[in-house]
Amino acid sequence: MIQIDLTGHVAVVTGGSSGIGFATARLFLQAGASVAICGRDAERLEAAEAALKKQFPDAQLLAARCDVLDADQVTRFAARVTARFGRVDMLVNNAGQGRVSTFADTTDDAWRDELELKYFSIIRPTRAFLPMLKEAPSPAIVCVNSLLALQPEPHMVATSSARAGVLSLVKSLATELAPPRIRVNSILIGIVESGQWKRRYQNYLNELATDSPEPRQSWEQWTAELARKKNIPLGRFGVPEEAAQALFYLATPLSSYTTGSHIDVSGGFARHV
Repeated sequence: MIQIDLTGHVAVVTGGSSGIGFATARLFLQAGASVAICGRDAERLEAAEAALKKQFPDAQLLAARCDVLDADQVTRFAARVTARFGRVDMLVNNAGQGRVSTFADTTDDAWRDELELKYFSIIRPTRAFLPMLKEAPSPAIVCVNSLLALQPEPHMVATSSARAGVLSLVKSLATELAPPRIRVNSILIGIVESGQWKRRYQNYLNELATDSPEPRQSWEQWTAELARKKNIPLGRFGVPEEAAQALFYLATPLSSYTTGSHIDVSGGFARHV
């Protein structure tokens, strides 16, 4: 249950057409905020907009196609938000997925792509919306990061390295933006249900021969087995809504004295103290 009224406030969510971003946008709308979401996939963005408008028919919602790695597109998106709402109070930087690779098989181009995605998906939106955030009464920036930042995996070497850099970036931004009262925090997610995991499950089904003696597992059984193999104490994957609730807390005045910090949303998967 939402415990805060955000009527009159404006939230921007990048990567808001599905998963964690979509769930976060829904929480902001539920609390009465005006919301702007963006995404690269026009069809998925249109579907997300329709779903949110169906649930919140009176909501102030802007959905715009935007690749956050394209500086011009981000600038245009910010201009549209300014023209529509005239202010921004909360920015949620949510973009990017994991790259499975080891040091031996990660090419120079793959390293560059991974570093660019993880850094500039935060840098460009933050730069574009910073002038409006500085004018807000209680501004906040929240970034979706991964537990890989503190607990790297050898089969995800490029992503782990980039995520660690993002953790440092968030801390640096929090210090630099403290004088204009802009709080900057992040969440560190473990394994959360996503389109990427759904595709892996579908691959499992496709590879399972029809005459295989192995019984076909449901999504719940398949993910529960993976959680057990990975020693996740809560014994399951997280769902987007659980990550969204942490983002909502950090983006709103509910966390008014928190900056330069992170919330672990990993089901106990973290091995560090």
